[in-house]
Amino acid sequence: MVCTTIREGMECPFMTANGCSYNGGICHEIIEQCNGCNRSSEFSSGWFCTACPDPGLKWKVGKCNMATHVSSESNGSKAKINPLKASKRGNR
Repeated sequence: MVCTTIREGMECPFMTANGCSYNGGICHEIIEQCNGCNRSSEFSSGWFCTACPDPGLKWKVGKCNMATHVSSESNGSKAKINPLKASKRGNR
C-alpha cells in the first residue's frame, strides 16, 4: 500500500488499512553511516531510507547489505591449497 505517514506517496510493505504497522507506527530517520547512500531520500520531515524502515538496525551488526556507497572488499588471499593435491598436479 501507499504510505500516508512519513514517506507519503511511496509504496510501503508495512502500510495497512489501519495505518502503519511497523514498530511505533513510523519509519526512523537515517543514521550517520547512511550518508552518501543512493537509497536515502529527503521528505518533508527529514531524511529516510527507501529500502528499510529502521536503518540503525541494518548497521548494528556490521555493514548494511542495502548500502550503495559501501563496497565489499576482498582480502586478495587465495583459497588454501591442499599440499597433497598440489604435488599430484605438479607431477602431470
